[in-house]
Amino acid sequence: MANKFLSGLFGKKKPAEEAAEPPREAEAPEALKGDETAPEPATPEAQSVAAPEAPAEAVSPPPVTTNEQPPKPAPETPAAPPPAPEPEKKKGWLSRLRDGLSKSSNKLSEGVTAIFTKRKLDDETLDELTDLLITADLGVPAATRITTALAKDKFEKDITDAEVRAALASEVAATLAPLEKPLVLDGAKKPHILLMVGVNGAGKTTTIGKLAKKFADEGKSVMLAAGDTFRAAAIEQLQVWGERTGAPVIARQVGADAAGLAFDAVKEAQEKGVDILMIDTAGRLQNRRELMDELAKIVRVIKKLDETAPHDVILTLDATVGQNALSQAQAFTEIAGVTGLVMTKLDGTARGGVLVALADKFKLPIYFIGVGEGVEDLQSFNAEAFSTALAGVAA
Repeated sequence: MANKFLSGLFGKKKPAEEAAEPPREAEAPEALKGDETAPEPATPEAQSVAAPEAPAEAVSPPPVTTNEQPPKPAPETPAAPPPAPEPEKKKGWLSRLRDGLSKSSNKLSEGVTAIFTKRKLDDETLDELTDLLITADLGVPAATRITTALAKDKFEKDITDAEVRAALASEVAATLAPLEKPLVLDGAKKPHILLMVGVNGAGKTTTIGKLAKKFADEGKSVMLAAGDTFRAAAIEQLQVWGERTGAPVIARQVGADAAGLAFDAVKEAQEKGVDILMIDTAGRLQNRRELMDELAKIVRVIKKLDETAPHDVILTLDATVGQNALSQAQAFTEIAGVTGLVMTKLDGTARGGVLVALADKFKLPIYFIGVGEGVEDLQSFNAEAFSTALAGVAA
């Protein structure tokens, strides 16, 4: 009895203790027995560590829904788009000419205005005007003609600066008009040979390139000869122009004989029936006798293949050199027989009046003038347009 009592007292568990005892672990399924990599079931503690509870986020109150529609905003008038910028209109030749000659015309206009403000035309003002015109590189003959013409009708009378500028334009136009001659190419000559001469820096090679472009645009076949064999840059520059215009370029290495190159170029142009051959030459200072003699040799060699050639010898002059252009024209005319002029860089100087002095002394045709770097800035000479632009009066 005692044993039963003790057994009943200590051998049996209370219902509460049974509930407190953790349940026995379920036996692994047959498929996982012996597999050491099988994961163990997660305990509640492990689960709480593996998946921590996300922090609470601020919860926005749910939107209030009503049957009322929010008032529609009044339609805004769309702002007008800004006007598109108008494309810049390309200036015509006369505008570019006036812009290019502005330095020369401003110098003359300011000087004339300073002299003739509320003054009569007397001996003193005529002397001042003469000095002004000479310093503007028009030369003594032109200055004398202008002052004489003014004195004839206005001496001892009141005269305005506008009247003086008009007289200046009229006299310059009268001087230059006979020399307004286009470069005429003889279609019977195959090729028509243009020998380009001038000192270094005058823009000779660039002028050749611009003319080649003009001739090519007119449908003429053009060939270039890089006869300035002293400068690699001149050869390369001409080759670039040849690529731009589609003109073949006859060239040799630096230091090659220029006369021999000219001979080869003329011969090849004749064989191919080219319309125009332009021969570049080395820039020569007019006081370097040996260099000028080489130019004479080029002319002699060309004549061996065509006794009428070169058909034109074009002297390129830089307007910025002023009166020095006269001595250049003198030397090149004596050696190579210059037949016409191209005046460049009129946009970079106040000495554009030198063209009048050249006309007075040499009476050479003025084929082209340049007032910029672009191809369109080299145009056939027009005496009236040049005169009005130089004097600063309306055309």
